[in-house]
This record gives sequence, C-alpha cells and structure tokens, in this order.
Amino acid sequence: MSAKVAKARDRFGNFGFVLAAAGSAIGLGNIWKFPYIAYENEGGSFVVVYLLAILLIGAPIMLAEVVIGRRTEQSPVGAFLALAKSSGTSKGWSWVGWLGILAGFTILSYYAVIAGWTAYYFVKCLGWSMSGFTPEIADSLGPSFGAFLANGWLQTGLQVFFIAITVGVVAMGVKGGIERTTKILMPVLFAVLVLLAVVSSRTAGFSEALNFLFHIGPITADGALEAIGHAFFTLSLGMGAMITYGSYVSRRQSLPRAAVTICFLDTLIALLASLIMFSIIFSVPEAAREETFTKSATILFTTLPRMFYAMPGGAILSPVFYLLVSFAALTSTISLLEVIVSYFIDVKGWARRKATVFVGALICLFGVPSALSLGASSFFSDLTFKGNGGFLSIVDYLASNWFLPLGGLGIALFTGWWLAKNLSRDEIEIGHGKFALYGVWLFLLRFVCPLAIGWIIWAVLGGRSFA
Repeated sequence: MSAKVAKARDRFGNFGFVLAAAGSAIGLGNIWKFPYIAYENEGGSFVVVYLLAILLIGAPIMLAEVVIGRRTEQSPVGAFLALAKSSGTSKGWSWVGWLGILAGFTILSYYAVIAGWTAYYFVKCLGWSMSGFTPEIADSLGPSFGAFLANGWLQTGLQVFFIAITVGVVAMGVKGGIERTTKILMPVLFAVLVLLAVVSSRTAGFSEALNFLFHIGPITADGALEAIGHAFFTLSLGMGAMITYGSYVSRRQSLPRAAVTICFLDTLIALLASLIMFSIIFSVPEAAREETFTKSATILFTTLPRMFYAMPGGAILSPVFYLLVSFAALTSTISLLEVIVSYFIDVKGWARRKATVFVGALICLFGVPSALSLGASSFFSDLTFKGNGGFLSIVDYLASNWFLPLGGLGIALFTGWWLAKNLSRDEIEIGHGKFALYGVWLFLLRFVCPLAIGWIIWAVLGGRSFA
C-alpha cells in the first residue's frame, strides 16, 4: 500500500462504521426471512441455536473480514493479493475477493427489484391512509400484486429508481455519503421498530408471540442447519462488504468491539421484527396462520397491509412500516454497490463518481431480466434451474447457496490457516489492546466455521436451498 493511497483514503468515524456495517447486515432478511424461518422451526430453541451460530460463526468471520480490510486498506481483490504477498502464500487467494465482487453484483441486481417494491408500497399505503383502506382493496391485494409484478416497465423503473438513490449516496463518498446517510437511516429504522414493537404489545397475539419466540423446546438437525445458514447470510458475510467497510476504519477503533456490536444490532433487529410479525400473525385465528405466513416475501405486500389496517392506528403504522423496510433495503444496497465500486477505485484508479455511475448502470442492465422474470416476460419467467423458476429466483439461488458460502469458507480458511498470525494479532490489537480471545477466535476460524459452512454446502449439494 503506497503512502499516497493511504493518505487519500476516506475514513469512517468510529460510530459511523458500526452504523454503516450494521446497516449492511440489516435488510429484508431480518424483517421478513428470519421471522418466517423462526416460525417454521417453532421458535425458541431455533432462536437459541441461531444466537450460538451468530456468536461462534458469524462474529468470528465478521472480525476476520474487517481485519483483512483494515490491514490492507483495499477492496476485496486487492486485499487478498496484498495479504497473500505479505504472508508468503499464493496470489490465487484473490479468488475469494473476486467471488465477493461477483456476489455483490449479482445480489444487488435482483435485490434492487424487491427493494423497489417496498418504496412502491410505501406510496400505496400513503394513498390508502388518506383515501381509506376499504374491504374491496383488502380483497384485491393478491390479484393486484400479481398484476404489479407482471408490469415489466414498472418493475424495471422501480429497480432503476432504487439503484439511482443508491448510486447517489455512494457517489458522495464514504464520509459524506455512506456514513452520513446511515447515521440518519439507522436511528430512524430502530426508532420505527421500537414504535411498532410497542404497538404490537397491545395486540391479542403479543403474549403468544413472546412465549413462542423465547420458549425452549426440541429442535431438529434440519432446524439447526437452517439457523446456522441464516446466521451466516444475515450478517452480509462472504461477499466482501465487511472487508470493504473495514478498509475505511480508523486505526483507533477496536475491531473486536465493533464486530460484536454489529452482530448484536443485527440480531436485535431480527428479534424485534419477529416479535412484531408474530404478534400480528398470532392475532388471527390459528386456522388462518399457515395461509397468512408463507415463505414467499410477497406476504409483506399481500397480507400485512390488510392486517395493519385492521389494527388501531393502522393508517399511520402501515406506511411507517414500509418506510422502515425501504430504509433497511437501502442500507443494504449501499454496501453492495460499495463493494464493486471500491474495486474500480482501488485497483483501476478510477474516480469515485465515474466508478459509481458505471457500476450502477451495469447493475441496472443486468437486473432487467430479474425485473421481467415475475410475469412480464415469459422467457425470463419460465427459466428453471435446480427447482427455481424465473431468472430472479435462479440468481438468488446461486448467490445465496454458492457465492456467499464459498466466499465465507475462503475467508475463514485464509485468515485461520494462511494469514500470518503476527499480522492478524497486531491488527486486532491496534485500537483494542491485548486480545485475550485471540486463540479462541483462531480455533473457531480454523475448525468450527469451516465445518459449519461445509455442512451448509453439503446440504446444498444434497438439494437444500437457503435462497
């Protein structure tokens, strides 16, 4: 790393890094997917395994990524090349960085489509709140959502709109764009969640939701695997986002404390979202719950509006909820774009604005098939691969089941076995002091994390899908 590059590199403030990294991790997976899989696996014991997986797998890999990032002050590809050289190992490890860029590019291309739905339904809810949410509107939510998905121009336009906002934030830089935005969005997101949690505590299903979420009972091996898989995916691990954000961290910041704080915030948001969702779901008759709570993310748009408007204050809570989901999606898309943009800045020497606009345009183009694969185009909608129908589902399957686990495995193995111990220990102790758990961290990276991720990959080979 040249002194010139190091001097020119932008920096997060200490609190800014934690909020930006937590924003990267917190997204639709926390607000919708975690509640669903917790519900499917009967709550309590699944949550315990999930918390253990965050502690023993998620946090160690999180720390490994930010160590790699801050040590090199490089994007994922450059980071692995630099560390391979300083550790005397093969430059071939750069495949981990390349896989992270591929994952970020792929995920953002279709995630922006779904993120666009949240912005659209925020506007829809504002309209319903002002004009009245009638029984006719409630009955038409399913069919109208299907027609919405099949509108290719609207889907593409919403995707472009969301990426354009993301490009605008990233183009303003680390300090002036990403940190400033997340310092606004994250406190608002948390405040909205707390508000919704307080309101949900007054619903008929709150007590049952609380008991369901925190009771201890049996759990199957399949449920444990699901918990481990989601703990890994929810923290944005394996795609270079934390390496990239770590490269902007001050030398004064304690990386272990930052990693634990990020994991804590991500988990807290998931638990709050579950409490809110379960309170709403458990307020409906038991016979209707399976129909109400489905694996599809469409529950957010076909079921929840009707349930929100049936609650006291629903005219306010419904648009507030979709604003929350939009904010969560935006903090994630920002980090996904920054992973790719940082490569062009660090390795290619491009100006930030040029790199951001170029990458944003490419992602928009690659995302069009996903936008059209929801009914607008029979060609893209009818594509199938490994039981996944539609272009969007296919790329989601590839990213979630292959790119991220392989990237995470590479990070764990490289940091645990190939990265020189003096480099990793020194980097951890800068800004922190003596790290008494260094040996434990190394053991987890060398053995526990690879075995857990290997179990995920083995399950995928056997036909399991974590998309």
